[in-house]
Amino acid sequence: MGQRYRNFSGYYRQKYGERLQKVVIDAGFTCPNRDGTVGRGGCTYCDNAAFHPGYSTPGKPLHRQIDEGIEFHRVRYRNTRSYLAYFQSYSNTYSSLSRLRELYGEALSHPSVVGIVIGTRPDCVDSEKLDYLAALRSGLVLDGWEREVGGHRWTAPLVTVEYGIESCYDDTLRRVNRGHDFAAARKAVAETASRGIDTGAHFILGLPGETREMMLEECEAINSLPLLSVKFHQLQIVRGTAIEREWAEHPDEFETFTLDGYMDFFVDMLERLRPDLYIERFAGEVPPRFVDGTPWGLVRNVELLRMLEQRLEARDTFQGAKYVSA
Repeated sequence: MGQRYRNFSGYYRQKYGERLQKVVIDAGFTCPNRDGTVGRGGCTYCDNAAFHPGYSTPGKPLHRQIDEGIEFHRVRYRNTRSYLAYFQSYSNTYSSLSRLRELYGEALSHPSVVGIVIGTRPDCVDSEKLDYLAALRSGLVLDGWEREVGGHRWTAPLVTVEYGIESCYDDTLRRVNRGHDFAAARKAVAETASRGIDTGAHFILGLPGETREMMLEECEAINSLPLLSVKFHQLQIVRGTAIEREWAEHPDEFETFTLDGYMDFFVDMLERLRPDLYIERFAGEVPPRFVDGTPWGLVRNVELLRMLEQRLEARDTFQGAKYVSA
């Protein structure tokens, strides 16, 4: 059969006619779970530096970050012409609307940028901000903005919002000091998608207290959300985080995976996920300097993708094989 799961890698090429590459930028945002608005200390697993590329640093002008990010990616993607400014670090809607307009507009003014991807929390959006993003993607703001993408003229940028949801279980969210519940995530996703904005979500597999059965059961809740795409990431214990201490004291409360076991587990998840959901990522590795060990070894993403495809073929299964529509 053809492709056994809906890989996000071809989405932009199919929709826009060419490859679009994300360039991570740090616009100097913080998080309500760090500044005392919701809590302090942040989520127990979080160290933003663990997934922060060297070219993206707060205080550096956005255009310079984008230029350096483009040069970084040109080593691998020499023929890529169009880029997405990825507001990744912390909560990138956590500011006034006037400040968001300024920052998003600055990124979109770069001649190689055709859209923005905004990583944020479900409790950091409201109707006013979402209405602005809907107007932005509809071409109702940024007068004169125009890009040539895939041989077509675009007069409005691509706009995607990615929500860190992490778990569908409120007990887990409290335990990792997330500062919001799943109801907040459900509401934010619904209100974003209803405005025609591409909406993605991120989940962590292996958070304390969650069994494999619980993680598989999350698929039903994920399927009920009007999402375009999902990212999954196995829990990694980063040095100096609160969860490192919890791991040391209560290792029996964490589900751990060998690489081989994780492949089988994720195939189990894929079978239960809606067949129209794009899978943007299913695993990842933080740089070795942030962890005490790399139990999977230094496995590149392209190798993980190959292994997943091989496992799906070996089991003769596919995304949505066990999905039952509500």
